[in-house]
Amino acid sequence: MEDLSVIKLPASKETKAAAMKRNRPADPRDPQQEEQRRRSNVKRLAALREKDGSVKLLEDLLFGAEEELLGRLKEEDSEQQTASLLLEDKDDEEEKEDEEEDEEERASSKPVWVDEDDELDEDVDMTHRYRRNLIKGDAEAVMSKQKLQQRMREQFQKSMGGAPSWAEGGARKKKKMTEDEEEEEEDDLLRRTGDFVASSESLPSGIIRMKKCLHANSARPSEDRLSTVQFHPSAQVVMTAGLDQSISLFQVDGKTNPKIQSVHLDRFPVHKAQFSVDGEAVIATGLRSRMFYLYDMMEGRVLPVNAVRGLNEARVKEFSVCPEGGALLLTGTNGYLHLLTLKTKEVVSSVKINGNVSGVAFSHDGSKVFANSEEGEVYVWDLRSRRCVNRFTDDGCVRATSIAASPNGHFLACGSQSGVVNIYSQESCLNSSSPKPLKSVMNLLTAATSLAFNPTSEILAIASRAEDEAVRLLHVSSLTVFSNFPVAKRKFIYRAGCLDFSPHSGFFSLANNKGHAPLLRLLHYNDF
Repeated sequence: MEDLSVIKLPASKETKAAAMKRNRPADPRDPQQEEQRRRSNVKRLAALREKDGSVKLLEDLLFGAEEELLGRLKEEDSEQQTASLLLEDKDDEEEKEDEEEDEEERASSKPVWVDEDDELDEDVDMTHRYRRNLIKGDAEAVMSKQKLQQRMREQFQKSMGGAPSWAEGGARKKKKMTEDEEEEEEDDLLRRTGDFVASSESLPSGIIRMKKCLHANSARPSEDRLSTVQFHPSAQVVMTAGLDQSISLFQVDGKTNPKIQSVHLDRFPVHKAQFSVDGEAVIATGLRSRMFYLYDMMEGRVLPVNAVRGLNEARVKEFSVCPEGGALLLTGTNGYLHLLTLKTKEVVSSVKINGNVSGVAFSHDGSKVFANSEEGEVYVWDLRSRRCVNRFTDDGCVRATSIAASPNGHFLACGSQSGVVNIYSQESCLNSSSPKPLKSVMNLLTAATSLAFNPTSEILAIASRAEDEAVRLLHVSSLTVFSNFPVAKRKFIYRAGCLDFSPHSGFFSLANNKGHAPLLRLLHYNDF
């Protein structure tokens, strides 16, 4: 067979010339080639613009479109800010809607599980020892569950001084905050008015705000019963005295109450001790002696007074410091009252009432003295003329035990053996032979042995040394007892024998039979 092969024809001269032309590099100075090259680049860029818009931005920036680009960027920023603000407003609206929905859900929420027995209207036996303190009378020996729940809620709110903040709803809290802010604004307004409005407010009734502090004599507790506790008339100092034959002074700060000084009186159990009017001396009497002591605190010297000229008494126990200073009013036997001057240590005058004296109280200016007898009669004496200006019978009193006059000169309190304390107007006691009490306080079940007004005459403290916790604080303006004192859960007062308030009512203390002087901070008053 014959082999078939490709026959190569010789290339012509024109073909060779065309091939050489294609392989030869383009001449940059040729205008036709430059035009072709420009058109091909334009086509290539157009294709890129269709694929990616960012190339157009780059092209505009490279070829001088800066102003147009910056304007576009500003427009985009403003659009983004507007969108974000709208989004925030939308979020706020959604949050408010969510809160409203939550409140509606809470208001309309139903318990997951309901006990059928809870729905039954059963009666509860209130005579059980766990529920006995909730009833108000014998008629409530049996009580329904709903009424018992309401009674427990009332007792809780009473002990807490109202509903606590965590038990209030959101809207109620917000309303309360708004009211508090308004009250603060009003307080600021009152504070800015200067002399036209008083800076202090009156003490509210119902619940008294107080704080339990360390005992006033915690730095040196008494080994026996305390008979006296008294605040210094001008310094932040308190004095205690008792049957352990000592007188102690303490600085009052409410935290540590450090001891300042103690004085031991050998074989002399202190029955009563009091500061002088200027606060520079302490007068102390004993249980079974006619002698008494004068303790000069400025010089640190204890002076015994063994005999008093013109005094025919076997013992000197009860006394009161005259508000005018420089004199003592001694309580004698058989109804006698003796006026003794401290300068000469002698009796200058004596007055007498029927029966034995059970208590003495001075008027606010010191010109008159109120003395009640054990038979329940009250005598009003003028100290300057030594004359009895009035006499009346304490309403319903069988045997009188104590008496106190308010510092503002408006009230007179008389305590009795039955525990009843009658509150009178001092004006009626001076002018009427049979005044009627403004209020008969019957919160004590044993003899009212101690009475004391605070310096602002807003509080009357009453106590009985016959029972523990037998102390009450009376709101004088409303003549109602503060419901949160004493605290019933924990006993800390015991049998109180003496009561006293600090000079500006910031503190209240009492002397008990355990040798302690419990100290309470009255938060309504800002000063000592």
